[in-house]
Amino acid sequence: MSTNAATDPMIGRMIDQRYRVRSRIARGGMATVYLATDVRLERRVAIKIMHGHLADDQAFRERFIQEARSAARLSHPNLVGVYDQGAEDDTAYIVMEYIPGITLRDLLQEHHALTPEQATDILRAVLAGLASAHRAGIVHRDLKPENVLLADDGRIKLGDFGLARATTANTATGAALLGTIAYLSPELVTRGAADSRSDIYALGIMLYEMLTGEQPYKGDQPMQIAYQHANDTVPLPSAAVDGVPPELDDLVAWATARNPDDRPRDAREMLDHMAGNQQRATGQYRTAVLRPENATAILPSGGGGAGSGAGAPASPPATDATAVIPRDRATDPGRPARGRNAPPGPRRTGSQPGALSPAAQRLADLSGKRRKRGWAALAIVVVLALVAAGIAFWFGPGPGGNVRIPAVAGKSVSQARQLLEAQGLHTASKTGTRFDAVVAKGQVSATEPAAAREVRKGTAVRIVVSNGPRMIALPAIVGQPLSTVTAALDDDFELQDDRYQFSADAPEDTVIAATGRGADGERLDLSTVKAYGETGPVTLTVSLGPVPDLAGKTVEQATAALDDVGLVLGAQSEEYDESVPQGQIVSASVQDSPVVRGSTVDVVVSKGPTPIVIPEDGVVGATINEATATLRGLGLQVSVPDCTNILCGFYDWKSKLPVTGTDPGVGATVHRGDTVTLAYDQ
Repeated sequence: MSTNAATDPMIGRMIDQRYRVRSRIARGGMATVYLATDVRLERRVAIKIMHGHLADDQAFRERFIQEARSAARLSHPNLVGVYDQGAEDDTAYIVMEYIPGITLRDLLQEHHALTPEQATDILRAVLAGLASAHRAGIVHRDLKPENVLLADDGRIKLGDFGLARATTANTATGAALLGTIAYLSPELVTRGAADSRSDIYALGIMLYEMLTGEQPYKGDQPMQIAYQHANDTVPLPSAAVDGVPPELDDLVAWATARNPDDRPRDAREMLDHMAGNQQRATGQYRTAVLRPENATAILPSGGGGAGSGAGAPASPPATDATAVIPRDRATDPGRPARGRNAPPGPRRTGSQPGALSPAAQRLADLSGKRRKRGWAALAIVVVLALVAAGIAFWFGPGPGGNVRIPAVAGKSVSQARQLLEAQGLHTASKTGTRFDAVVAKGQVSATEPAAAREVRKGTAVRIVVSNGPRMIALPAIVGQPLSTVTAALDDDFELQDDRYQFSADAPEDTVIAATGRGADGERLDLSTVKAYGETGPVTLTVSLGPVPDLAGKTVEQATAALDDVGLVLGAQSEEYDESVPQGQIVSASVQDSPVVRGSTVDVVVSKGPTPIVIPEDGVVGATINEATATLRGLGLQVSVPDCTNILCGFYDWKSKLPVTGTDPGVGATVHRGDTVTLAYDQ
């Protein structure tokens, strides 16, 4: 992408002697977000660094710092935390909590639409975080799926308070509307004013999109979508897809009411309403977000305890403790106790061979029992050891063990299958597809479950193949003001550093060309295509206006005019010119194409009119007509005194009489347009 993560000068840089930048995560309209290491606290953080070309724009700097202040005032498990803020070398930055995972937009692109339970789960978590912001008097004003982060460990967080403002600052935004057009409330479109109810409207649009997989309003131009927000009623999700519960239809209708007074007044009211409807859950199960970890749990419907559901066991749940009842070592349950007064057993008489005395017999019996118990215990230990070894083998290197799914993104499908099967995993026969702005079309984009997840051996893994970047319709670019084009492209594409050149056909700050990168990696003229891949690099060529007109200026005046626009006065040559006074510029030319700042402009300076020496040949001795023709051919005017001889009236005397001299005389220097008087004998 011309300037991509691999060549980003920020990679590897140490900021404020504390934050080591590791890699680039994302790029937005105001800033780029990097993964960094806080070397002081030895933890990973996300650091947002404002674009360098915005450093001189005070409005952007204030908005950037406002984001840090707004977010730093909030502390909630469902909000991205802000750790630090500062500036270095005129570059402002914000240090935030790093959330490894995906965005809600990524989830929607992968699954298209979510189940009502999943949508409710995510909405409740976002409302919890937003309620904390509304309680602190902060309106987000830019709610969209890109700003909802779904962490790998199940947490759901709301971030990017770059457009946040205090709820008392409800004035119009001026010439441009802030926020993404697809989620703007009617009052933002018509009046440019926003409060907490504007956030609720955006959440209603997000809920509709989660349930249906698409936004309610579509159009070729942003203003068409804005018009629908201002004048139409958002349709019910159940009209687009089946299986949406009436409760969620009502929630979308309530949140997206065109009149702000008909919506929930803030996120807390909407969250409390959802909590009141918890018992009327959608489907057989309901989804709950458990705080503070925000883990998702699927609970039986009905709201009862463990034993209140249909078919639930009546007995209490088993505990982890097991009671052990000790055996009375003094009593053998297998035979009656022999007390001190118990009758003795039969005696063996000494006459019987090998006969034992009663006391010896009792000792022999006791020893035998102990040996049997020892062998039994040993057998139990051996069996338990074998069972433990078998279990360890099964759940270790054996078929029942756990393995981590290898990373196969960017590889071919066959390579991915080999890597997965080498880990003891099965690959699903059918592959999925999704748009991917990074991985080339036809290569593996991801796996389901995701890479690095720990699963049982033998688990079926589905390979998801990249369809390449999602193609997005391009707006009008060439001939449009730079600010308009930048605003239209910045959300969907990666804008590179603009190129500037002089153009005689376009006013200053007008886009005269746009280039991207084709599928073959070659330069692509975006004015020749109607759609372009999402997050693709875009380089805009911007007009600096025409090269200053230097004709008629002195060299000093021309030098000053060129300096003002970044051009340099080059070679100077001189020539005679009949119409331009001496010392003024006759013409200018530039060798570079295109003409950019730093190009040199060569000039031709006038030496005044061309000098002419009055010749003798063709003048003196020639007839008056011949001399007149010669001098006029040199650009001179000719004056002939009238003939006073009476004979001149009887013949063509100018064609007969010879010229005897001139005034000025022969050899004199004159200039084009000067008058020469001829002398002749009458």
